[in-house]
Amino acid sequence: MNYNSARALELLRAGTGDPRAEFREGQEEAIRHVVEGRGRLLVVQRTGWGKSSVYFIATKLLREAVLGPALLVSPLLSLMRNQIQSAERMGVRAETIHSDNTAAWDEIEARIGRDEVDILLISPERLANARFGERVLAAIAGRVSLLVIDEAHCISDWGHDFRPQYRLIGRTLRALPGNLRVLATTATANNRVMDDLSQVLGPGLTVFRGELHRPSLTLQTIRMPGQAERLAWLAEQLPRMPGSGIIYTLTVRDAHLVSDFLRSGGILADPYTGQLDERARVDREQALLENRVKALVATTALGMGYDKPDLAFVIHYQMPGSVVAYYQQVGRAGRRLDDAYGVLLSGVEEADINDFFIETAFPTREHVNQILAALAGAPAGLSVPELLSVVNARKGEIEKAIQLLALESPSPIVKVNSRWTLTAAELGEGFWARAARLTELRRTEQQQMQEYVARTDGHMRFLVEALDGDASGIGPPRLPVLPTTVQPQTVQAALQFLRRTDLPIEPRRQWVAGGFPVFGLRGNIPVTHRAQIGRALCMWGDAGWGELVRKGKRENHFSDELVIASRDLVARWDPTPAPAWVTCIPSRRHAQLVPDFARRLAQTLRLPFLDALVKTDERPAQKTMANSAMQARNVDGAISLADGVTLPSGPVLLIDDMTDSRWTLTVAAWLLRAGGAGEVWPLVLAQAGGGD
Repeated sequence: MNYNSARALELLRAGTGDPRAEFREGQEEAIRHVVEGRGRLLVVQRTGWGKSSVYFIATKLLREAVLGPALLVSPLLSLMRNQIQSAERMGVRAETIHSDNTAAWDEIEARIGRDEVDILLISPERLANARFGERVLAAIAGRVSLLVIDEAHCISDWGHDFRPQYRLIGRTLRALPGNLRVLATTATANNRVMDDLSQVLGPGLTVFRGELHRPSLTLQTIRMPGQAERLAWLAEQLPRMPGSGIIYTLTVRDAHLVSDFLRSGGILADPYTGQLDERARVDREQALLENRVKALVATTALGMGYDKPDLAFVIHYQMPGSVVAYYQQVGRAGRRLDDAYGVLLSGVEEADINDFFIETAFPTREHVNQILAALAGAPAGLSVPELLSVVNARKGEIEKAIQLLALESPSPIVKVNSRWTLTAAELGEGFWARAARLTELRRTEQQQMQEYVARTDGHMRFLVEALDGDASGIGPPRLPVLPTTVQPQTVQAALQFLRRTDLPIEPRRQWVAGGFPVFGLRGNIPVTHRAQIGRALCMWGDAGWGELVRKGKRENHFSDELVIASRDLVARWDPTPAPAWVTCIPSRRHAQLVPDFARRLAQTLRLPFLDALVKTDERPAQKTMANSAMQARNVDGAISLADGVTLPSGPVLLIDDMTDSRWTLTVAAWLLRAGGAGEVWPLVLAQAGGGD
């Protein structure tokens, strides 16, 4: 097929809205390569280069030549939304099928059938969906003119954003015509990733690789172990920085914490996490685009696909797990600015967080064996909730294990309706060899990032060389180095904020699926027997009171500081009706730890203390129970009211040191209410981090 250079330029200008726009170096060559069918192509170009222009212009040219529709595999719904807007400006008719637009599926499928869709955007998970395979892919497989794989590094076992479902692309390629045009794009791929992509995308893959150096970026690393110091640095430096930007955190909890602190000081910074609904995401993305906020404090949910050319800074509150991930995120700054900052603030907690990500990336042999054994004993299969009651693993760990097992070829498990059953295939050792190799790689990547943090200069050179790019010609950064210290009074203000930031404990409203057989409880928990909304003084191990709670657990004695802090929390909280007495959760392992604390707190509150609850059975520690169902069973029948106790009728403050699943508090509240107590107000020293 002949390539029309004038028409391609016309489409570029329509898509960008700039009548004088010209192709960047390599863009037109990539479009020509695809349109003329010169073979499969991998484009590795930095964020903001214009990879989406390549595949939308190519799609439009192919459709104008009366070829079939294009199929684009993309990892994030937010990315799809931005791409569709870009496509529409060029006159490309784009649609997407995903879990959030099920009401539109029938109409979209009908439009595809009438050949009214130029490009269909889907997530990789859709390739495994039976309805999509039967009603869409089978119908267009022989007519697809172009398969686009965006963020193609996700295919690779080596990729920093490895998505298991991207492995389905290899199977899809084998089901489509051998001469199909294939375009893969990514901003970040080192030589190992590109070698892996070559194996998946086929022999003879052509690679167009651009320059990695970003002259507009001034990079800096600052080691600040404590969260209070980093919060203080942000409070002092953000008002002095021009423009707006992104602050990346490793956890959802920290995104909210940093945002709350900055807002308390008058800095407009909104949290952005995967927990936001679609409307909230759009609103917050738009607020940053229009510079109505100083920053979005974001997890990696704000990543691939978000394009703000004048982003003035990207600051990391903690160290990411790999150079590739860091380059992808920091590269969002300064795309069309002469200069922008990329600052990494490194803290003590990041090692534990990144270790958690590494250790939970793949299931353990123990969990996989438990899952397979449970399925072997259930010929009719088991749902995920049913597996939770027999496999001592977190829900996320079970879901991830099932996902990875189902993607093996041949797969040892298969889903029938909502249940998983065994197949005749056995899980091979190759599964474990791959998991071990990738785990070791992630350890190496983490070490590489620690080397980056330790540098005092040459940051861009380090990144480019780590990504196997050409580091020659990289000059010194153009912006002045930012301060590496903070004022003591700002640190003190941040510490005080952290120590005032308590957490709500929502009451459970239903007993666990299958009920509590010993207590004879199932279904809804009556309002008259539920706990009220409680409070946790801190998150376990956090920078406010968390370390002091950890120290108290270790030394089997909670300090008077924690007593005073809890007293002040009760005063701020002001539960109504006010507690008239105090009791606590019993323990056989540390018989006096919590009662001693509860008595001292009751004394400062000038309330009577009553040992109303006792442990009736020795059970494993709740922290050894990995999911809610296991934790619920572990509490069933293990607590009761003390023999002969007469409960006061007034509201009660229920004290414990830790909470995670909330089942212990739920059962204790039910016992107290059933025994004649008034409203139960849970107060715990620390909330476990869970999967946050």
